[in-house]
Amino acid sequence: MAPRRRRRPWYRTRAYRLTRTLVVASALVAGGVWWAGDGEPAGTPVSGAVHDDRAAASAPAGAAAVGHGPDSRRSAGEARGGPPRRSPAARPARPRPEASPLTRSRATSLRIPSLGLEAPVMGLRLDHERRLTAPPVDDPKVVGWYSDGPTPGERGTAVVVGHRDTRTGAAVFAPLERIRTGVLVEARRVDGRTAVYTVDAVRTYAKAHFPDAEVYGARDRPELRLITCGGAYDRKTGYTANLVVFAHLTQTRGRAGTS
Repeated sequence: MAPRRRRRPWYRTRAYRLTRTLVVASALVAGGVWWAGDGEPAGTPVSGAVHDDRAAASAPAGAAAVGHGPDSRRSAGEARGGPPRRSPAARPARPRPEASPLTRSRATSLRIPSLGLEAPVMGLRLDHERRLTAPPVDDPKVVGWYSDGPTPGERGTAVVVGHRDTRTGAAVFAPLERIRTGVLVEARRVDGRTAVYTVDAVRTYAKAHFPDAEVYGARDRPELRLITCGGAYDRKTGYTANLVVFAHLTQTRGRAGTS
């Protein structure tokens, strides 16, 4: 009788060895793909500074926007271990010119060409609680200039206020939410001259924390503040914030005595 053939253990069978080889090969391929992809899961965004128009617009003149400096992002070569690319030398920010102050002459109209805004000006004073009053609601296309402050082009901080909207619809300063730095604001005077301001910053402040000194504080050069409502609206309490435009005098036009 022929001796019986002993059965091979399962872990020594050809099928098992083939399966094991396939599994190991697949694991190596998957590992190689993961390494080449820097270990980032699919769909994960690259971390970095996010540019916000509104934040950039709110930065003081001359300040660099966050995340846009030459060192804010690595080049593709540097990120993958290669030599960093040379960045071109950053150009210094051009200083915005300043015009010489004008003598006193009250404002007659305000114009912002880029917004298609043009409005007559009325004088405003403080109320008995020493708060600046607002233009009448029944005349929403008029802006108010603080009469006891500097006139257009005079040295110091001139203040102009206007309604954003009324119960009947949009008012004179409704377009102000679209204003950006670098925009020109023209204030015509009764003597025929025009003071031209350039916008430096646009900021929104909660009414409960309004920075009086920053907005109304005295300045050595001719500056302008445009103020209207901003933030969220509540039927009972109104708007929660104020939008403030900061500008300084950069040009004057016309001659005194012309109309």
